[in-house]
Amino acid sequence: MSRTVVLVYSGGLDTTVCIPLLREEYGFEHVVTVTVDVGQPREDIADAAERAKILGTEHYTVDARAEFAADYCIPAVKANADYQGYPLSTAIARPLIAQKAVEIAQTLPRVDAFAHGCTGKGNDQFRIEFMLRTLMPGVPIIAPMRERNMTRSEEIEYARARGVPIHQSSEKIWSIDENLWGRSIEGGRLEDPSYAPPEEIFRWTRSPQEAHHAPQVIEITFENGAPVAVDGQRMEPLALIQYLNELAGEHGVGRIDIMEDRLLGLKVRENYECPAAVTLITAHRALEALVCTRDELRFKAQADRAWAELAYAGLWLDPFKESLEAFIHKVQERVSGKVWLRLYKGSATVIGRESRWALYDAAAASFDDKSFDQSEMSGAVKAHGMPARLYYQLKRQQG
Repeated sequence: MSRTVVLVYSGGLDTTVCIPLLREEYGFEHVVTVTVDVGQPREDIADAAERAKILGTEHYTVDARAEFAADYCIPAVKANADYQGYPLSTAIARPLIAQKAVEIAQTLPRVDAFAHGCTGKGNDQFRIEFMLRTLMPGVPIIAPMRERNMTRSEEIEYARARGVPIHQSSEKIWSIDENLWGRSIEGGRLEDPSYAPPEEIFRWTRSPQEAHHAPQVIEITFENGAPVAVDGQRMEPLALIQYLNELAGEHGVGRIDIMEDRLLGLKVRENYECPAAVTLITAHRALEALVCTRDELRFKAQADRAWAELAYAGLWLDPFKESLEAFIHKVQERVSGKVWLRLYKGSATVIGRESRWALYDAAAASFDDKSFDQSEMSGAVKAHGMPARLYYQLKRQQG
């Protein structure tokens, strides 16, 4: 009986080179490729299917865009998901991609192994393998790029020698990953932290210099922490994210250039385009600031950071993540209202917010209102900082 391997297949260089490697070096006669659509360009999905056909695999394409938007991107908004300035676009897609590969594998009569194209330096190996091992334990996992310690240039030469169809070249070697929540660009000269990214790497965002010269104000409506409408137009999560990617991108919103600490501890330079993610998280934070108490905001900032770190690591099924979400979801019960933002030359600036849950009393906050009797504060001010004052006196006396 022929041996079957299920390859998590993006259609890119790494996973495409995996196909002949799995046959020639690992002895798999039956290669099943699974491409999961989480918002890649339509041509990339079509190219992946065409390459799989040329290379003779049993290929599946799974449209998971709506599920990704509703069950991954929206929870990321509620958690203000951000890892060192990165809205976790690639990170949160990997668990879903692995899950769909498992679902396809479970329909097959026989699966001897899973395979993926992750390298040994990146984060995706952790994210994908965690889900595969959790959802289908006992099935071996093969990572040809990691196991054979192949460089990108070696992969290109390997593909050319075997007539494998690829787009990359040794001269133009950007590695691009794209989904609904964002677009990442790395590799080549971008690995040099001092190298200014060329305009050619960007596809979703205009440069601030070329963006619209007039600002645009938009209104985002939230219900229970989830964005549900833009400028009064209700949309499902998929359509709303797609719309904001285009709209905010036209104003240059969402370009990110950071030094990022990978799971292995390697510090790398990363470039991202995340127009919808940056816009929605900015608006969501502003609404939370209006409706949450100071202690809720302080504690939620800690919960959000912990959630983002788990999501970055791909630990989507971790019990700690579930516990954090119990608190996050409770807070979101009051995160309903509207936020107005000004999109202009690369920025999304909050200019207004309103909510029926607003913890704001205009009269009490105003300097021109007497409903709050200021004279009653004298005693409270005298007691303020008493332990610190006593400590200072003792310190000075013992000087």
